[in-house]
Amino acid sequence: MVQNRTLRRLDQAQLDLAVRKHEMFRNARVGGARANLSFCDLSGLDLSGRDLAHADFVGASLRGANLAGARLDCASFFVADLRQANFDGASLIKADLRGACLRGAILVGANLFEADLRDGSLAEKDRSGHLHMVQIDSSPAEADGADLSGANLTNARMSGVMAIHTDFSDAVMRGCKLVRATMRGANFTGSNMEGADLSGADLRGACLRGAVLTGAVMVMTDLTDADVEEALTDKPVGRVVAELGRSLEDLLADHMTWVGSSGAQGAMLDLSGFDLRHAPSLAHMCLTMLRAVGATLYGLDLSGVQLQAAVLDRADMRGAKLADGDLRGISLRNAKLNNADLRNVNLRPLVFDEHRSRPADLSGAKLRYADLSGASLRSVNLGNADLSFANLRGCDLARTDLTGAKLFGAKLERRALAEGAILDGVAGLKL
Repeated sequence: MVQNRTLRRLDQAQLDLAVRKHEMFRNARVGGARANLSFCDLSGLDLSGRDLAHADFVGASLRGANLAGARLDCASFFVADLRQANFDGASLIKADLRGACLRGAILVGANLFEADLRDGSLAEKDRSGHLHMVQIDSSPAEADGADLSGANLTNARMSGVMAIHTDFSDAVMRGCKLVRATMRGANFTGSNMEGADLSGADLRGACLRGAVLTGAVMVMTDLTDADVEEALTDKPVGRVVAELGRSLEDLLADHMTWVGSSGAQGAMLDLSGFDLRHAPSLAHMCLTMLRAVGATLYGLDLSGVQLQAAVLDRADMRGAKLADGDLRGISLRNAKLNNADLRNVNLRPLVFDEHRSRPADLSGAKLRYADLSGASLRSVNLGNADLSFANLRGCDLARTDLTGAKLFGAKLERRALAEGAILDGVAGLKL
């Protein structure tokens, strides 16, 4: 037997009071109380930036509510109606979203690490002790039309989810469980699905262009009419390290000798077109003037590396770790650097003498969701680069050329642009 459940409507003042008490509870203050908002109608209300971790939203309606930037870790949204809700940048770590309806919801850049989005249904006992199904005005485990672009869904449980035409572009979905999920026509462009379980999933007509599918389980996955162009799988991209003829360690030693002797000894290393995903760590290595055009360095550890005057145009360096690296004068034209760790990198011009210098060139590079915090981007050419949702806080942007660049959702300070940054034709810049 299915019965409809009447929801209790709260206004903004009542909700604010419940949230204040919950925040007091979270801080172990006298008078605090955990927010129990189950079966409440909170549609259209504002919870942005509030701390509601571990709160109870079971069966609640938050249709069109604003939860942008809210902390909702371990909160229960079991069979909740979340249609058109705004979770932009919210933290939903280990949240219970079983049976929730996310149709049209905005979860851009949200953190759903280990969240549970599986199917679910709610039953409760009546006075006579009989169980009956509770019907909330939503569809179980439905995310049709939701925007999860750039969301962190690492290890999220989404088996059986209904996510037709949902936007997962650039989402991090490592280890995500998507067994028997229905995701026809969904957009996974550039998403990281490394190690995801897609067994029996319906991906007919889905766009997986440029997606990372290494280690993904795809038994009985229906990919009819799916676009998998440039998807990164376990199959090597281009040439493999074994084809170098000598060990990479020996070749790197020769290259360092060549750099140290100004070309008099050793030999320059050219890794253009090679797939280096299974190469040993190159962290803190001297790779000055390395040539690796079109190489695949996805997820590689290059922290603290020296890549002065190196040429890595069109290289795939998504998710690579380059923190604290010396990249002065590097060429990364049209390279893929989405989700790369570029904290505190030095991208200033490489100065040869008082008359000659070589600026770093990242024109056309894709840097969506990259972390560039604290980086020196002085005089870098970022013309037509895509820096959407990138972290540019604390960057030196003096005389940086951002002509035609995309900065939708990018995090940066106004003062960083006050030292002569070139902003002609920039799209999406909001300060």
